[in-house]
Amino acid sequence: MIEKYFLAFFNNWLKPIIFWIVSIVLLIVANSFNNPTLEKVCFTIFCLGLIGLLISAFYQLSKKKWLKTILTLVLFGSTIVIGLIIFLTLFFINQETPDTWAKNLKIPKNIQIDNPVDMEFGNNFDSKKPDSITNRIVEHTEFQLYNSFQPGIYEYEFWIGKIERGTIYLKAFEITQNISLSDDKLPKNSSIKIYNPTDSIKKFSLADDFKIYEGDWGQPYAARFEVWFKPDNGKKERKLFFKNYKIEGWMR
Repeated sequence: MIEKYFLAFFNNWLKPIIFWIVSIVLLIVANSFNNPTLEKVCFTIFCLGLIGLLISAFYQLSKKKWLKTILTLVLFGSTIVIGLIIFLTLFFINQETPDTWAKNLKIPKNIQIDNPVDMEFGNNFDSKKPDSITNRIVEHTEFQLYNSFQPGIYEYEFWIGKIERGTIYLKAFEITQNISLSDDKLPKNSSIKIYNPTDSIKKFSLADDFKIYEGDWGQPYAARFEVWFKPDNGKKERKLFFKNYKIEGWMR
């Protein structure tokens, strides 16, 4: 049955081309909505359209339809070339255009705002947390943010007592306007599986790092980092802790 539909689709030379055109239109429309989930779905459809063109070219080649094969390969190749040109153009424009998101933000002086602790890096760029933090005795719930190898890139550790199995993750907000920071990627990139059946305080560390995209190097602003917990048993997610830090955005 699948083979029947496959042959019916590619036997009609125009069908893969129409699907490819529709996928491009969907990708353009999705970018105008500024919805990351919609963009990912439409980009996947676009990739399927490209693969369809390539399969169609080989299918037409197997049927010795030389003109259709050449035209399909031209469409495929030109799409790749144009896509690379657009990507590189946007990349260099982004590098040359300063990010002014945090330029006019003020850091409040009437609340406690900490600085992230700097990581220590060896000759091979191996990172290490300072002994003053690693060896300290923590007797209550605590959160510590670390500066990684570039401004805007961070790691963190979280100390907590008895808690059921689940996952902690971060939410971050610019303090003065309560704007959510990097909310499309931060929860996933900051996730840690945790479990502590004892009353003793246990430390949990993020295995990798995460980025805050809003802002630029040299433009510090105040952010509230919230630690959220999602239990494995399906109960409602809850906020465990929050702490304010002075941070910078990652220069892309």
